[in-house]
Amino acid sequence: MRSRANVVIIYCENQETAVFRMLPYISEFKYSEVKRKDKIWIMPAQMEFSSLHFQRFQTMDFIHGSLSFQVSSKDLLEFKRFLQMRKVTLAEEDSWIRIFWESAFQCSFSNAMLEEDAVNECTGEEQLETLPQSVFDTRMTGQSYSVYNAVHAVAHALQTLLSSQHKWMSTRKSSKVGILNKNVWQLHKHLRTVSFNNSAGEKIFFDQNGKIATGFDVINWVTFLNQSFHRVKVGKVDPFAPPNKLLSISAEITWPTMFKKVQPVSACNDHCVSGYSKVKIEGKPFCCYDCLRCPEGKISNKADADDCFWCSVDQYPNKAQNTCIPKQIIFLSYEEILGIALTSVAVFFSFFSAIVLGIFIKQRDTPIVKANNRNLTYILLIALLLSFLCTLLFIGQPDQVKCLLRQTVFGIVFSVALSCILGKTTIVVVAFMATKPGSKMRKWVGKRLAYTIVLSCSLVQVTICSVWLAISPPFPDSDTNSVSEEIVLECNEGSSIMFYTVLGFMGFLTLISFTVAFLARKLPDSFNEAKFITFSMLVFCSVWISFVPTYLSTKGKYMVAVEIFSILASAAGLLVCIFAPKCYIIVLRPDLNRKEQLIKK
Repeated sequence: MRSRANVVIIYCENQETAVFRMLPYISEFKYSEVKRKDKIWIMPAQMEFSSLHFQRFQTMDFIHGSLSFQVSSKDLLEFKRFLQMRKVTLAEEDSWIRIFWESAFQCSFSNAMLEEDAVNECTGEEQLETLPQSVFDTRMTGQSYSVYNAVHAVAHALQTLLSSQHKWMSTRKSSKVGILNKNVWQLHKHLRTVSFNNSAGEKIFFDQNGKIATGFDVINWVTFLNQSFHRVKVGKVDPFAPPNKLLSISAEITWPTMFKKVQPVSACNDHCVSGYSKVKIEGKPFCCYDCLRCPEGKISNKADADDCFWCSVDQYPNKAQNTCIPKQIIFLSYEEILGIALTSVAVFFSFFSAIVLGIFIKQRDTPIVKANNRNLTYILLIALLLSFLCTLLFIGQPDQVKCLLRQTVFGIVFSVALSCILGKTTIVVVAFMATKPGSKMRKWVGKRLAYTIVLSCSLVQVTICSVWLAISPPFPDSDTNSVSEEIVLECNEGSSIMFYTVLGFMGFLTLISFTVAFLARKLPDSFNEAKFITFSMLVFCSVWISFVPTYLSTKGKYMVAVEIFSILASAAGLLVCIFAPKCYIIVLRPDLNRKEQLIKK
């Protein structure tokens, strides 16, 4: 009664039934504090609740809703009629019946044994139908049905045995018993092959193992307030059925009152709700288990799940981890705030680059524009303009064209810009070195060196990008793992080695440009951009050094945003640091933009 198990399997013989009936009422004893609870008793085929005269007034409600297995049987009209007509005599063959009769009807056939007001005298005319079912059940039980079939099987076997001896029995009628005793060992042979239909119409025969080919009925016990009960057949165990249909339930089961007509559950603990799975407790039965929260990324969508399972790649678990939710498809779009902000910055700096380029073209004959090779200045401004515009390839839903152009255009354009800066710085260094008497650097002074640097560096980057597109080009892809609740549409770089090779070559150009500009920073500055280039390279290096760890630590669409920001910040650093001082002189201080003033300074 203290156990949390609601279902108990009882395995015992009939003689233990009396003790079993006492157990639910143990709380009636003064020394016990155990309160009775409804249990679902599952009982074997031989379990019967009859002929227990000393418990005849004890209620039977404790077996209400119980289940038992009973040898399949059918009702025999002759049996009920036999019980109705059964009388008891004082004949010797009725001695056992008289004992049962006295116990069942609480009377006595022996007047000498009677005490005053103790028991009644048995007449032998009492009716078995008047007895409570808890004392005597007039319906044929499975055991009685088996005995009935066994007797008839032996009778059929005897008839077959006697028929085989008909010649001797016909000549010597008086020797029938002697012949039977002589050949009784042959009875078993005839019993194995017996086959007949009993009075209920059921065919009786033995299988190859010598067993009756029958099954079990599943009986549901229903009790009533008048101490009667009803055995309701609710299912069957059919040995001839397929394995998956061995047990069939064909009727609704009446459960004990405590369960309020709801199918009961018998377990050591409460249910594991969805989102949890069962974990076996060592040393306890299988129905005793702990509940363990599903691991991150897994769900269980039913109670008492044996294990959790993964959602499909396009779904993710909800917070309760009991269902899968479709993932949201995302990418850095022009409609969201981040996309609008980055687009606005790119357009602004593109427009600013175009204005600077227009100013330099308009003022192309002024000394400050002519200094340090104005053609390289035009190329540098165009490269910076394209650098700002190439960031637009990173915004919007990725497709095949965008994925092919993104990194390659960015790598080539930035390489052109850096090679122009390297060329401009190199010209300054070579020009000042050529002014020394007897210098051999004079032959390197001129536009040819600058163009050679720009073309060679740009060609190297173009070659790297061409190899990249040839062996493993970028392609549109979706990332379902980085962000648990989203499917990120992105461009797969195809080859990470080639991607970092492009960035590495840009870093190489940046390092050389910074080194040359740093060495030339103290040269006379009337025609020298080295100081501005040095500062711009510091900004450029700071941006891209911080880019690598930031890029690797971000996920989803923010990886694209980090790269866009790095492109815009580095290009803006070059544009502002190199061209802002010159634009100040050209626009606001034209008096300084004269050859005499610059030479004097």
